Order: sequence, then C-alpha cells, then structure tokens
Amino acid sequence: MKKVDVLVIGAGPAGYVCAIRAAQLGMTTACVDAWVGRDGKPALGGTCLNVGCIPSKAWLESSERYHELLHKVSAHGIKVKEVTLDVPAMAARKDKIVTTLTKGIEGLFKKNKVQWIPGVASFTSANTVEVKPSVGNGDPETVEAEHIIIATGSVPRNIANVDIDHQHIFDSSGALDFTEVPQRLVIIGAGVIGLELGSVWKRLGSEVILLEAMDSFLGMADQQIAGIARKEFQKLGLDIRLSCRVKSASVVEGQVQVRYQDDAGEHTIECDKLIVAVGRKPSLEGLNPRAADILLDERGYIHVDEHCMTSVPNIYAIGDVVRGPMLAHKGSEEGVMVAERLAGEETTIHYDIIPWVVYTSPEIAWVGKTEEQLKASARKYKAGVFPLAASGRAKAMEETAGLVKILADERTDLILGVHLIGPMASELIAEAVVAMEFGSSAEDLSRIVHAHPSISEAIHEAALAVNGRSLHI
Repeated sequence: MKKVDVLVIGAGPAGYVCAIRAAQLGMTTACVDAWVGRDGKPALGGTCLNVGCIPSKAWLESSERYHELLHKVSAHGIKVKEVTLDVPAMAARKDKIVTTLTKGIEGLFKKNKVQWIPGVASFTSANTVEVKPSVGNGDPETVEAEHIIIATGSVPRNIANVDIDHQHIFDSSGALDFTEVPQRLVIIGAGVIGLELGSVWKRLGSEVILLEAMDSFLGMADQQIAGIARKEFQKLGLDIRLSCRVKSASVVEGQVQVRYQDDAGEHTIECDKLIVAVGRKPSLEGLNPRAADILLDERGYIHVDEHCMTSVPNIYAIGDVVRGPMLAHKGSEEGVMVAERLAGEETTIHYDIIPWVVYTSPEIAWVGKTEEQLKASARKYKAGVFPLAASGRAKAMEETAGLVKILADERTDLILGVHLIGPMASELIAEAVVAMEFGSSAEDLSRIVHAHPSISEAIHEAALAVNGRSLHI
C-alpha cells in the first residue's frame, strides 16, 4: 500500500495545480489520473488540455488566420493570389501543441516530486482509494492518504434521442478531431462551446446553424454585449436560432436529420455533421463517493463549503465537480487554495471576481455583475460605455466592432462589473479583475495612465464615462 500526505484524483487544471502546490508546501503528494491519450498512453492535463481549452484555441487561431487572408488583409493593402486550406496540417499543429504541454506537466511533476499514478481511482474508505491501471491489465493499487482532493472534472452532457456515434454525430470533444470541413454543420447549443466551434468551422468554409433552446442569446453575459456579439456572428455567417428544442437526430443515407421545434412549429434540417454542445456535467463515474460518505447535491455535484471541504473533513473537491462556473482558472485557484489551507494558511477565493471569456472573434470577456443582475437586485448603479469605433488603435487594427462597459455603484463609485467585446478582451479583462480585487472605484481606473495608442485606453475612457467625463466621444 502506498501512503502519502495528499492524494489528488484528477490531473486537469484543478488537479495538477493542486498537486504541484501541495508538493511545494512540503507534503508528500500523489496524483491519480485516468486520461489516456490518442496514442493509447496515459496523459496529464485532463479535458482542458487534451480535448478542451487548448486544442479549441489552436483551432480558433488557425481558422482566424485563414479567414484574415481571405477577407481582411486586403484592407491593409496586402494582396494574396491564392490561399489553400490544409485541415490535416491544422489538426497536426493542434496535436503538437497538446503533446508539448502534456509533456510539460510531466516535467513539472518530476521537478516538484509529485508521484503520478495513471489509473482509475475508486474510494474504498475516507482515507483510501483503489487505483486500477488505465492502460494494460496490471493489478490494482491501494493508496492511503491523510487528505484527498477530488478533481475529476466534467464530461459533455447528452440529450435524449441524439446518440453520439463519432462518425456523424459528435460531442464537443469529437468536434476537435475533424479532418475535413463539413459542408453543412449543425450545432445544438449556442453557448460558449457552440459559438467557439461554430466560429472555427464557419471560417473554414462550413454552413453553420446553431440551435439554442433558450429564448435569449448568451444569457449569462451582459445583454448589451450579447446583442453586439450576435450581430457580429451573424455578419460572419452563423445562423443562430433561439427557442429551439431538439426532438431527435438520426442518420439516413450518410446525412444527419435533425428534428426540432420552435415557436413556429416543428422542423427538420439535414447536415453532414452534428455537434452536441449543450454543456457539461461532473465526472464521477467509477469514483464511488458513497464509500467515503461524500454528500452530493441535488444536481449531482459534490457538496462543499466555501473552502471546498466536502461533508468528510479530510476530503476536498475542486473544479468542475463542485458549484460555481466550469472554468479552468477557477479550478486551478481552488486547487491552490486547498493546498495552502492544508498547510495552515488562511487563503480564500472571491468567487464574485472571476473573469469569463468567450474566445470568438471578436472576443467577449466580463467580470462581476451584469446590468440585468443589478436591475434585478434593485441596486442603484451608473454605467460608462466607450465604443471601439472611437479607438485609434482599433481603427489601425481594422477591429472596431465592440465596446467597453463599466458598471459602478451610484453612491460609492465602487466597480461592480466590467464587460468587454473586441480584440484582446481576454487579456484586457485582467486589469478589471485586479481593480475589483483591490476594491477600486471607477475614478481609480480613470486616474490611471494608459498607453496611447492602445485598446486598453477604452477601459480608461469607459471609466471616465461612468462619471460623465469622457474625453474622446
């Protein structure tokens, strides 16, 4: 039997970061992970690195470069005689990035003396788990730990009467392995995953239809931002249909027939490939949490307190298996928090100051409250908006679609929310996160000198606008 101070189950962004931090703090640490790569060998990084965040961003970058050559560089006086598309080369580039980063985690484990145990973990008590090898027919191994952290991540949700066959009908993971551009593509779900995948394949030449069950577009985002985003996606050619409930999907003579219902009645559309992107759910299969008396909530998530402790005092859970947004950076910071608390430090996370990003073009990012949330809570606020159409840097980039919006308390001027749509929004949002973490006011942001010309000046101008002091509009 192997004995360690800390056992982390899962090596995605939450798990591997937690294991590294625990080891840095002097605890003997092991990490069990069940992932098997495309080469049939165990691999670290979980869903995010292998079939999620990283490969999807590789596809997004490649498709944007292709689209720029076809449709944008001419505005800069650049003429291209011929542009050809090599989808297998794009896929190979994506795979190389994934392999490099997974090997990088192996190196980090070795450097920090984290013991990697490839296999499937199952609780046998509150202090022990049985690990069955994920590859081969080796004997199970029992690991005993003083503290156990569950970080098993999430898996794609399915819907009734739509069976994933990985030939014609795919989940979001399978959609990253296409080797050719489908002529007609239907995506069920117009959330973050659906929009990112739809953007990739539309830019590469597909006819893309997104069927969204909700009657509002990007309902979790500020609706002024969502409205701009929808117009931009429609300009790209994405066909976004709201209030659509998919009834079934079947493959007939090599074509997928999708039957759905909306306010006008029932419809059937055909496509070459169908992607199901309706969200994700906690991955707990095989873990056997009942053997350790771990309590789950009514939605199937592991119940935890504000510091990620489960109903069993020595067992913690982090990342996608617990409440809160399914964001890799949220899981990583929970991992750091738990490791440091096990070492006696009083760390915590401000869950209301976690940034969200949609990596489309234009990018969308936000932190804090939306205007709709503030109205619903009857909190008095003031808003400042600055459109990128008035930004010199945005004009030079030919990227003027978008704006920055800052919401602040009407009385105290405390920043309550920051919302961006435009180029580099994923990077610009960090300034807002830092400002809110330190309790800044809109005036604080407006007093900070921003480089000129830069997109970040739009944040400065939006902060000025909160108090009616805009200079450039």
